[in-house]
Amino acid sequence: MSPFPNAPDPGDRPVLVAGGISDSHTWNLVYLQLLLEEHGHRVVNLGPCVPEDLLIAEALAHRPALIVVSSVNGHGYHDGMRTVTRLREHPALDAVPAVIGGKLGIAGPCGAEEAAALRAAGYDAVFDDSAEGVAAFRRMLGALPQRALV
Repeated sequence: MSPFPNAPDPGDRPVLVAGGISDSHTWNLVYLQLLLEEHGHRVVNLGPCVPEDLLIAEALAHRPALIVVSSVNGHGYHDGMRTVTRLREHPALDAVPAVIGGKLGIAGPCGAEEAAALRAAGYDAVFDDSAEGVAAFRRMLGALPQRALV
């Protein structure tokens, strides 16, 4: 069973991967792409410093099975809050699952209150950059419908 019960059937739709608007790091995005591909997903990697308008346009064009926003610079909470708010303004994207993860706070990991606020704003799941957060993300991937890459 999918961890996102309200999501539309993924079919062969890709997973969209993006860095936060202020995050210029790329190694995390490459890692995510490889991990998702290992789990049988086609990936559209938008790269670092992705403006909300670009993410929205690409999500509307690709109708992804999942949107993954990643942060390494510690501004993930603030960037992510703005991104998901804009994303959820579009009715066509309302049911598309979106998750965020990585270093979400500059003073250390986000607490339960911040994670709850990100989920309330529209993320389906929030993962920190701890070993436990990475393991939880991998478990979520294992629960998604898998497809063979051709």
